[in-house]
Amino acid sequence: MGKPTGFMDYKRKELALRAPLERIKDWEEIKNSSLEYKADVQEQASRCMDCGLPFCHTGMMIKGMVSGCPLHNLMPEFNDLVYRNMPDEAYARLNTTNNFPEFTSHVCPAPCEGACSAGVITSPVTIRNVEQFIIESAFANGIVKPNVPVKRSGKKVAIIGSGPSGLACADQLNKAGHLVTVYERADRPGGLLMYGIPNMKLDKKIVARRISLLEEAGVTFICNAEIGVNVSSESLLAQYDAVVLCSGATQPRDLPVGGRDLEGIYFAKDYLHAVTKSMLDSNFKDGRAPSAKGKDVIIIGGGDTGNDCIATVIRQGCKSVRQLEINPCLPHARTESNPWPEYPRVFKTDYGQEEAIELFKKDPRSFCVSSKEFIGEKGKLTGLRLCQNTWKTENGRRFPVDLPETEEIAPAQLILLAMGFAGSEQRIFDEFKIEKDDRNNVKANDTDYQTSNPKVFACGDARRGQSLVVWAIAEGRAAAKSVDRFLNL
Repeated sequence: MGKPTGFMDYKRKELALRAPLERIKDWEEIKNSSLEYKADVQEQASRCMDCGLPFCHTGMMIKGMVSGCPLHNLMPEFNDLVYRNMPDEAYARLNTTNNFPEFTSHVCPAPCEGACSAGVITSPVTIRNVEQFIIESAFANGIVKPNVPVKRSGKKVAIIGSGPSGLACADQLNKAGHLVTVYERADRPGGLLMYGIPNMKLDKKIVARRISLLEEAGVTFICNAEIGVNVSSESLLAQYDAVVLCSGATQPRDLPVGGRDLEGIYFAKDYLHAVTKSMLDSNFKDGRAPSAKGKDVIIIGGGDTGNDCIATVIRQGCKSVRQLEINPCLPHARTESNPWPEYPRVFKTDYGQEEAIELFKKDPRSFCVSSKEFIGEKGKLTGLRLCQNTWKTENGRRFPVDLPETEEIAPAQLILLAMGFAGSEQRIFDEFKIEKDDRNNVKANDTDYQTSNPKVFACGDARRGQSLVVWAIAEGRAAAKSVDRFLNL
């Protein structure tokens, strides 16, 4: 332990973000480079308590939420190495468990920090910032190399989907010596990382950098390849020794109320995809993405995707933005029913919401709001009929109840549905003739990740449902281990 009193000597200090009113003028990273704050990062790393029984790397499920890191990253060890000015050794330690620290350090909600022992008495270590410093230092020092295998097994594996689980699975299987081909239906590899997360939150150059490394290591990517459209499951099963479904839980949850067919209503995932693609293809000159310019925007859904939508419509020049959440506002501090080391279910203001507050001088969020009907004229959206609700519990079931005389019609010419996902797309089940579970995910256990077809495996959101990037990477690694075992039988 480098500094036994570090957690007492120094307060928690996050890496500075660019000022909100500055960063909304462009689509560049909201974060300043962690390499510019080496002394601060070392100071923060010294706050790690070397607590003897660290919960930060456990990855346990408590009350349906993850506590600690699902990848079991060894935080106390790499924190100490950073504090001692040994960044290359810190990278070696981090790289043992995490294939893509550059992704998790940008987009993970850091369940490791929620389980940090320092958080019991003060505030947790800024683990995510330390992780970002480690990986960016490693790239800057030229020590991140392609994982080229010593020899090839001759076995071939097809991976469907190039999101975080697909990339992790591909990396691990390639390192094991197998010939890996990744099929991606979009025009660029990266899946969620490329098209589901805005550029200002995860710069696409960071994704492309990792894709290039995987290609140098021997992984093949085939884009514009959609299973059941221009690639058949029969051809894959005949050509490859194993197939891994990393296709995600991409069926968005809809809001089937009156006026749903009006022009101006989009699923958040489709909107974010279109905006990022337009940016990458033409720097928005092609005009192919829905635009929020000059419009009143309503985002239905209070999660990370909804926040990303706020940041995106602001950069497009929206007139106003409002984010509706059907649930009550979370408490501002842990309650007795949410003790450490559970993931802290507390109120937070994310980067997009912070930008809206600075720009429009008010918080864009409204809680306990039910969306009742889309309003329009001549086929085009003009507003949303909504009302306040309260929550009741009967027979163990919790549900919202509309409050009388709270109805209003909010103006809106663009509405984005960011209410999560309802499982995998049906085509996957039809194509591979595999079973699904009661949540419309691919049925595969977490022991061997095999589906009802023993040659077909599944991991990530396709198997567990909508989840975190860190979970997807962990599942990709675990599934690769099972596939490798299967291929070596």
